[in-house]
Amino acid sequence: MLFSSAEITAIIGAWLWPLFRVGGMVMAAPVFGARSVPMRIKLVITLALTLIIAPLLPPVPAIDVFSPLSFLIVAQQILIGVVMGFAVQLAFSAVITGGQVIAMQMGLGFSLMVDPQNGSQAPVLSQFYVLFAILIYLALNGHHVLIQVLLDSFTLIPIGPDGLQAGEFRKLADWGGQIFAGGLAIALPAIASLLVVNIAFGVMTRAAPQLNIFAIGFPITMILGFALILITLPVVMPRTANLFNGVYELLRQLLGGL
Repeated sequence: MLFSSAEITAIIGAWLWPLFRVGGMVMAAPVFGARSVPMRIKLVITLALTLIIAPLLPPVPAIDVFSPLSFLIVAQQILIGVVMGFAVQLAFSAVITGGQVIAMQMGLGFSLMVDPQNGSQAPVLSQFYVLFAILIYLALNGHHVLIQVLLDSFTLIPIGPDGLQAGEFRKLADWGGQIFAGGLAIALPAIASLLVVNIAFGVMTRAAPQLNIFAIGFPITMILGFALILITLPVVMPRTANLFNGVYELLRQLLGGL
């Protein structure tokens, strides 16, 4: 069998260009791109998704792999994939923020551990909420939705030198405010309840100055904080699901689906 250079270029491009977009998404997406996931596993996931997605894509333009235009296309594909994964990471950042606020109110802000998702230090309570959010994400098939959005992105933004516009990055930056809004929505019940407890301790301090409020207030605040977490935990699931829905709606807008 004889193949011309144009045919070889088309065959390579049909698999190579999607590989970069899929790889960018896998490296930045939650669960797939966690620091605790070995690099070889990420590579296997990237290759597997490319093998599944590439045959379903529209025809890819035949571009010389070693031409200057190809480097621009590679940068565009990686950027699109990273933006998709980073957008979903914003929802998890909102959950981490909510856990940090609750931990500070309970007096557990000093208890830090390494976040396996981001590789940075975060309060232990934030890790609990992150693990809970990951379970919700997987239970709602969020990873399947992300893969479907990735597949649709090749139709909405075909492979080529044109990629995301400057206005799309503005939308992504504006949605970053949901990190604080979503985190506050998760932590608000605990904040309000612990605020009432702190006000009560303040009244006790003024009424009976001889009492050592710091000695008894710290363990009481922690016990009440854990009780509030148990009571408000069912509320976390719908609010976290709303964050994920908002992220995927944002991705549809960024990719030109709306």
